Amino acid sequence: MTKLQMSREYEEYFRSLQEEVEKLYSVARVARAKGLDPSLNVEPELTNDIAERIEKLIGPKGIGDRMRELEGMDRREMAFKVAEEIALGRFGNMEKVDAADQAVRTALAIVTEGVTVAPIQGIPEIRIKKNADGSDYLAIYFAGPIRPAGGTAQALTLVVADFVRRRLGIERFQPSDENVGRLIEEVRLYEQEVRRFQYHVTDEDLKFALKNLAVEATGVSTDPYEVSNYRNIPGIDTNRLRGGALIVVVDGIVGRARKLLGICETLNLEGWEWLSKIGQNHNDDGEEKAAPTASFMEEIIVGRPVFSFPNARGGFRLRYGRARTTGLAAVGVHPATMIVLNRFLTTGVQLRIELPGKSASVTPVDTIEPPIVRLVDGSVRRIESEEEAESIYDSIESILSLGDVLINAGDFIQNNKNLLWPGYDENQWSHGLRSVINRVGREWLADACVMLPERLDAILFDPMNVPTPQEAIALAEQGAPLHPRYTYNWKWIDVDELRDLRRRLKESWKAESDDLDLDEGVKRSLENILVPHDIVNGRIRLGEAAPILERCLALDGDGDESESDDSLELVRGLSGFDIREKAPVHVGARMGRPEKAKERKMSPYVHGLFPIGNDGGPQRDLLKIRNGKTTSVQIVNRRCPRCGARCFSVICPECGETTVLKYVCPRCGRPLETDRCPACNVDATASSSCELDVPSLFQTAWKRIGGQRPGRIKCVKSLMNRNRVPEAL
Repeated sequence: MTKLQMSREYEEYFRSLQEEVEKLYSVARVARAKGLDPSLNVEPELTNDIAERIEKLIGPKGIGDRMRELEGMDRREMAFKVAEEIALGRFGNMEKVDAADQAVRTALAIVTEGVTVAPIQGIPEIRIKKNADGSDYLAIYFAGPIRPAGGTAQALTLVVADFVRRRLGIERFQPSDENVGRLIEEVRLYEQEVRRFQYHVTDEDLKFALKNLAVEATGVSTDPYEVSNYRNIPGIDTNRLRGGALIVVVDGIVGRARKLLGICETLNLEGWEWLSKIGQNHNDDGEEKAAPTASFMEEIIVGRPVFSFPNARGGFRLRYGRARTTGLAAVGVHPATMIVLNRFLTTGVQLRIELPGKSASVTPVDTIEPPIVRLVDGSVRRIESEEEAESIYDSIESILSLGDVLINAGDFIQNNKNLLWPGYDENQWSHGLRSVINRVGREWLADACVMLPERLDAILFDPMNVPTPQEAIALAEQGAPLHPRYTYNWKWIDVDELRDLRRRLKESWKAESDDLDLDEGVKRSLENILVPHDIVNGRIRLGEAAPILERCLALDGDGDESESDDSLELVRGLSGFDIREKAPVHVGARMGRPEKAKERKMSPYVHGLFPIGNDGGPQRDLLKIRNGKTTSVQIVNRRCPRCGARCFSVICPECGETTVLKYVCPRCGRPLETDRCPACNVDATASSSCELDVPSLFQTAWKRIGGQRPGRIKCVKSLMNRNRVPEAL
């Protein structure tokens, strides 16, 4: 394996991580050596890369080396490449069903980078079944644990299966009307009795998708609710809800159809063009129905605030980028915005967002556009820091602008959404300034703007180093765009209102003062274009905005007031500057449901892990089992090779020897040394079914620890620490 080149600090950091992990493993090994767990070994293995992890987790043998050969390839592209090679026999000749099983699991492991249980427990089985005309088709059985794979990975399972099916020469699935009706009934029953899906999909979209899927999405029973109408359908093994399959179809295929279509188009996969019609709600005659409303506004709960509606002025301004705290499905907002929104937004809160996906986690980023508010006294303030927001919080009357929401462009690509025009920010401005420097030279530009070259460098390379209004005007006069801090939202007022504002400001400017009379029309226009200003002694004090407005609106002269019907174009003509649009797109967002992130509890709560079957009530309470009532349980069959004692622990409680499994053939009953019977050719079992009188067992345990009735916890610990199979067995 090639060693990565890194600095000494990074080497020391990774070395410390390795040493600390080894300490943890040492503690785990000592704990396992006591024999209180089902295994003496620490099961999680340390692996050096994803390739090694997937080979040990899923296989097949040699897949790790092949993945390293394909390193640099897109992860999804690699998954399909490996799946094709497995299907075509590169890693050994297999039966079709075995090849399909291995290919799908390995591809899913590559997509999820081997960190979820989906490839192992999420797909309990893959079968080749028969259509009504006798042709073969592929069926993927999903279980409940498919959910941790994520919606896109769930959907890709069927895409990979279809890809493998084609390579193996297996025909498409031909669902009957009963198959389609059965799954639609299950979806509605699941929503009614179990929980809501992430996406609400129509019956028309479900029917359309099921008719076009070339691989059957089915599964095992996951919930104790049975369908009423479509029962005993040929090819479906249960009348109960198949939760895993429902989640894959609803939240994976139909809910993420647009994103899935983008992936299929990128990978040039055939047979998935029909995904483009999902969401158009075609009826049986092929006519297109009305499009649904914005998904982020669905399932609004009382008490959860809506921060901004789609493209509403003053809402979150779209900004592309990534801070150290953000990433995929994690967006940034200014910490001052969190304060002014009454702290509804905090680090980690789920934000249901209009673009580009369904939701994202919120993180603070203090280098983006902050909020702008109006205070009780009428002042308009740009809040630069969290401390400032805290100090004026009680004086805020209304929020004029929420500032930026920082979304990384990869989220749009990931969700197959078109990139929209972002707000003009400091990063774009620095590129514009750099092009001017490349054209005229650094020294010449600094001299023309009457500033030191070092000051020019500081403004160029540090976005937190904001130029003064005079510096911004000087740079704009040399061809650079006007700095974003001094670029106001000119498009938020119409041309007539802008001309009226200019006329009124020219009249006030004759007094040669930055203070203006408190004119309601001027005040309203300044608020609309988000110009910060203070109200002092009944007058408007502009501060840093004064020279910007004077230059942009040519208040000291006539300027070129053309007949443009666009406010921004009019300002460009008056100033002669390159002025960009400040906020072309605003993103709708509301608070999600933070309670969804609460701890997961077993339902019902289980008080005991000792095997007592279904007895003990809903809580499996050991003390609720009646005396004299026996419970049928399955207990592992182990014997000590030294003293011959029979127990269920890996360490013999009598002599401390490591016990061994004793296998029995379930068909002929003969004892075996291996896990398969050579005579019957079936898997052997290493467990015994026995009747257990739990109350009597506890009474015996109580007598052994002193004859006193102990508390429940002490009783259970005593029983488990003895690690012996009761004499009743």
